Amino acid sequence: MDITPMELLIFALASFRLTRLIVFDKITEFLRTPFLEEVEEKDENGGEIEVYWVVKDGKVRGFFGELLSCYWCTGVWSAIFLYVSYYFYASLAVPVLLILAVAGLAAIIESMVQKLIN
Repeated sequence: MDITPMELLIFALASFRLTRLIVFDKITEFLRTPFLEEVEEKDENGGEIEVYWVVKDGKVRGFFGELLSCYWCTGVWSAIFLYVSYYFYASLAVPVLLILAVAGLAAIIESMVQKLIN
């Protein structure tokens, strides 16, 4: 199956957004909680609270915890999921791909704007 440059861009942006949604966003925290534990530490220098995730023990929990805490790993699986969805169910996948791609591009633009402001 040949992919045009525009399709590649849409897949890249959609995969980027889906990966961030799974790994970082608050709305999908329920997916991470069975496999990751949220830990808060107070920074000794500035006194600010840092929050990070620690992988829970166990073979299954540990495996999925590692997967969900690894942006690169989740990105590969997100890309595979999106491509397979598109390949077998294009009519259902295209709207999802476009929504994720637009949201991904918007996130990139927002990050650039925030860097310009700050």
